[in-house]
Amino acid sequence: MAKKSAKKAVKKAAKKAPAKKAVKKAVKKAVKKVAKKAPAKKVKTKRKASPALMKPYTPSAALAEIVGSKPAPRSEVVKKLWVYIKSNKLQDTKNKRMINADAKLKPVFNGNNQVSMFEMAKHLSKHLK
Repeated sequence: MAKKSAKKAVKKAAKKAPAKKAVKKAVKKAVKKVAKKAPAKKVKTKRKASPALMKPYTPSAALAEIVGSKPAPRSEVVKKLWVYIKSNKLQDTKNKRMINADAKLKPVFNGNNQVSMFEMAKHLSKHLK
């Protein structure tokens, strides 16, 4: 008798296992459907620059010799200054962070012969209004 009841228990367990799997599959499908419907994809829009960053500044007379006298945003002034530095090979050959001032740049850099690129922004701010 013990064998018969053991066999019945095994058969019942075998029947229940597929039922559990079917239930799990149904639940997963339902969850997937809900997940698919829930959030619609957001359309990515290109980030716009802050209007404060695009504010045109008028360069001083010393800076105007290098970048032009037309008002421009600070970022454009820095770009033009770098074009001038690269075209005249004013970057130090050994230490690329240092910029050697020529006759036009000396008044912008407050008379310093050499300025680091990080100090350059500090000196630029004094010549933009």
